[in-house]
Amino acid sequence: MQTIASSSQLNEFQVNQPSLRLLALGDSLIYGFGDPIGGGWVERLRRQWMTPGNANHALYNLGVRGDGVRQVARRLEDEFRHRGELRNKVPDLIILSVGTNDSPRLARLDGKNFTEFEGFQVGIADLLDRARRLCPVLFVGAVPVDETKMPFLDCLYYNHADQHRYKEATRIACYERQIPYLDLFDLWMSRGITWCQTQLTEDGLHPNVSGYQTLLQDILNWEALQQWIGVTELVTTHA
Repeated sequence: MQTIASSSQLNEFQVNQPSLRLLALGDSLIYGFGDPIGGGWVERLRRQWMTPGNANHALYNLGVRGDGVRQVARRLEDEFRHRGELRNKVPDLIILSVGTNDSPRLARLDGKNFTEFEGFQVGIADLLDRARRLCPVLFVGAVPVDETKMPFLDCLYYNHADQHRYKEATRIACYERQIPYLDLFDLWMSRGITWCQTQLTEDGLHPNVSGYQTLLQDILNWEALQQWIGVTELVTTHA
């Protein structure tokens, strides 16, 4: 279920000026690994906003490959406080995307999860609470991996069952806090496993060029983001 920011939240925080300052904070899905052409969905969006005549929003890519919920939580406040730009202002919006690297099984298919589930639930709740105290938050979920390409790095068994379990914990935590959540896992799975595999690199974990193009389209189509940045004019049909 997708939640939308309340009108009171938008009225309180949405900036009535030409540009916003946004942080995209998370793991390799934010960083854009796997897209040597466009640099990932965050970079593709940032470039659109650098074109004369388009919105002049500032978008900071704060993705770190391999980060889990604990690593993102540790750097949350520092990243936020140093990205306000002019006149000591702070950012207007945080876009979070994390959790994939917490879910894989270690060493074998039935091994322990990298971050045990109960610890992840506590960690994601803490991250969301702390982020929400700083400014409004949106959450972009993970995309499904290609299970046939596992293990990743010969030791990490990412799989759909654990991905679904961890993303549901995240979705519910977001819902409880009225944080809009984009369920990319279910959206991509609805298009078929074969289609999903065509959108991933050879490692079976990261989106490829086409995958990031699709990601950007899905994110631009997201009503919660449109409420913030008015991106309707940027939404185009991808091949």
